Amino acid sequence: MKLNVDFLGRIDYKEALELQGQILILRQKKKIENTLLILEHPPVITLGRRGVHSNIIAPAAELDANGIRIYEVSRGGDVTYHGPGQIVGYPIIDLKEINKGIKEFVWGIEELFIRLLKNEFDIAARRDEKKYTGVWVGDDKITAIGIAVKHWVTMHGFAFNVNTNLEHFRWINPCGITDRGVTSLEKLLGCSQDLDRLNKIIADYFCEQFDFEPEIIDRRNSWESVRSG
Repeated sequence: MKLNVDFLGRIDYKEALELQGQILILRQKKKIENTLLILEHPPVITLGRRGVHSNIIAPAAELDANGIRIYEVSRGGDVTYHGPGQIVGYPIIDLKEINKGIKEFVWGIEELFIRLLKNEFDIAARRDEKKYTGVWVGDDKITAIGIAVKHWVTMHGFAFNVNTNLEHFRWINPCGITDRGVTSLEKLLGCSQDLDRLNKIIADYFCEQFDFEPEIIDRRNSWESVRSG
């Protein structure tokens, strides 16, 4: 089964959200294949369906001074931060076509990062099936997951901390959690990582996890396919 993989680079959150919505409609109508967008965002805070504004703990003046916008979105979960050095993935996938339920799909995303961290970096990561979604190294989250499903097609997705500025997480209670921390590959390994290399590795692990054959497209073609849909 084919998966369109689009490496978008750094893109404004609002622009990516609009693109997701357009691709989602086309996927629901079966006008395009399943799609995975892989990208970075400038610093931004998002609130999911269960988001509580009190979990944004930075003063409004500080956020304004740093140009931080807040978006309320349809994904699951509470508040999260996106920023440079963090690899964000938006899978727009027909779950019926791949014969997965929502929980099974989320479990698969967790699994691919657990395997990736072990195989590529010898880092022992885990899931917390009883309490919190995501991928953890000890008590620190390295991959956040929050999806929305509309007529069995997913949007939103995962955020993997690679070279992320972890200081920016002090602006929020990440995912509404106050008793645990966050981490990144850079922090764990002591050096900055190659994002382009990791983008491709993530795409490979995603395809292996969900039995896809990747077809790499570029941003120009992805926009053209949306507009001509």
